[in-house]
Amino acid sequence: MCGPFKGYRGFLRLLEIIFSALSFIIVISRGRMVSPWGVWCEFVWVFCITVSLVLSVVEAKMSHILLAFFLPNWADLTSGLTALCAVMIASATVIFAVVFVCLSCVANILCFILSLLATVVFLIDSVMQKKMSPSGYLSSLRGGLRTTEAFIACIILTAATDHFVNGEWSFRPLGMTCSIIVFAACLLATVLIIVLHLLKLLQWLLSFKLRVMEMVFNIVTVLLYLLAVILWSTFGYKRYRYTPYTCDKCSYMNMNTVTIGAIVNIVIYTVDLVLSFRSR
Repeated sequence: MCGPFKGYRGFLRLLEIIFSALSFIIVISRGRMVSPWGVWCEFVWVFCITVSLVLSVVEAKMSHILLAFFLPNWADLTSGLTALCAVMIASATVIFAVVFVCLSCVANILCFILSLLATVVFLIDSVMQKKMSPSGYLSSLRGGLRTTEAFIACIILTAATDHFVNGEWSFRPLGMTCSIIVFAACLLATVLIIVLHLLKLLQWLLSFKLRVMEMVFNIVTVLLYLLAVILWSTFGYKRYRYTPYTCDKCSYMNMNTVTIGAIVNIVIYTVDLVLSFRSR
């Protein structure tokens, strides 16, 4: 294997890129995707392609040595990103199968198979990297909780968007809109915290302040998520007898996905809050 794809890891990343790219190409060749769930799948495939390609090129050029001043642990970063890709592409594979695959949809079945193969390769790559026991934020429990919070928030926002897209444009209760704003704001803040933990210089400058900021953020986020769940459920389920949706099954699925996902994130943020108190 030549170029940036050397050794077993390079071979795995090459397979990740090939299978993800083929899945993406099959979908976009059929026209513009309008379903939010389909857009999520496309985003995941592109994200996984980009991560595998960038990591391979950086390691081949030995650029990660130059990045050591900014990044505390390259092995932790690659292990964390690979694990994240494995979870994301697994979700995209399942979602694509549930939403788009049917017995007569040959292209969609092929896309599902390729995405499934990419999922298997990413899982193998993730497990092999985890066996090397990398140390660092993304490999820790706190880092895993943060990435899980961000991932679930993405699923929540996709389901909420699909819920509105499948309904009448006039059905936009203020309470449900506020819930989406809360989910989006918490997602952005969570991603920012992850980035702050990965940059060595910022860690040094914000060592104590970052711990306090995380604690305050977790408290505020739990309260905001509780409010968002109440608003989403009140304005969503209460008015369901007047449902304007053309697909009742789809609308119930999206409503339930947002509600359950938000409750799960409340639990995870609460666990994160408890750990932040213990780490003081």
